[in-house]
Amino acid sequence: MIVTTAKLFKVAYGKFAIGAYNINNAEQAMGLFRGCIDSKAPFIIQISKGARKYTDKRMLEAIIRSAEQIFPDAIFAVHLDHGDEETCYDCINSGFFSSVMIDASHDPFEKNVEITKRVVDAAHKKGISVEAELGMLGGVEEDIKVEDGHATLTNPEEALKFVQLTGCDSLACAIGTSHGAFKFKGKQSLHFDVLEKIKTLLPNFPLVMHGSSSVPKEEVDRINAAGGKIKDSAGVDINEYFPAAKLGVTKINIDTDGRLVWTRVHREFFRDKPQEFDFRPPGKIFIDEYAKFIASRNDKLGSSGKIDEVRAYLAGH
Repeated sequence: MIVTTAKLFKVAYGKFAIGAYNINNAEQAMGLFRGCIDSKAPFIIQISKGARKYTDKRMLEAIIRSAEQIFPDAIFAVHLDHGDEETCYDCINSGFFSSVMIDASHDPFEKNVEITKRVVDAAHKKGISVEAELGMLGGVEEDIKVEDGHATLTNPEEALKFVQLTGCDSLACAIGTSHGAFKFKGKQSLHFDVLEKIKTLLPNFPLVMHGSSSVPKEEVDRINAAGGKIKDSAGVDINEYFPAAKLGVTKINIDTDGRLVWTRVHREFFRDKPQEFDFRPPGKIFIDEYAKFIASRNDKLGSSGKIDEVRAYLAGH
């Protein structure tokens, strides 16, 4: 069942966070759905601009529609990740997306407000939720590239003003996370002080954490042992997910970790079986491994076992 992120957030706020996972192909979709059904968790499918271009935007939509039929008990939102204004309108008009993100965070505050407000007005006319972003995360991922020196934490007072002016349904905040596999230098934690200030000014308003992959050392080590060259990578401590959820973070984005699982499975498979050329055997392994990974992250988010609670809420609304 496809629902809006706004409805999922009503149930989750202050109690748990909902995992937002990017997909690009059938194997990721199957692993994601299976992992969320196994852990009985609601979830958000994220589709980036890059994913829509990878094959064709209609291909991903067809894969998700098929997965919805294969896993009829699943409850999820279909969300555009890091959209520009044009892409947001395309997704709003597609009749498929239940949520879009407009990312004008690189623009000055006033311009960000102006663009976001236009997207909100267009989306709300069709009952679609809108996520916006204020502050800039560092790192590199697909179309996003922000040097560390230009990354800025979200200003709590600006966050309040921004939400009031735009009417967005959720806000992605920069609280110390970063895009890609190279997030932190040394030991670094989330800026819970900033998060607490935003929550105080925006009580009961859903916040979003981008760039929240944990970049597991075990995955990186196994990739490198199988011929990879990923060095000096570090991610978010998964034990900080739930405390963030208690402070109003209702959506936590996890993308890089899924790519690491894919890379580890395929590198090890073809290292150990160099005579193989069929991509389906490692694909099956990846689906199983990704499902386990998804379930493990849902446990840390606190969303495991919450699907019946969400279903009950939806039945009453």
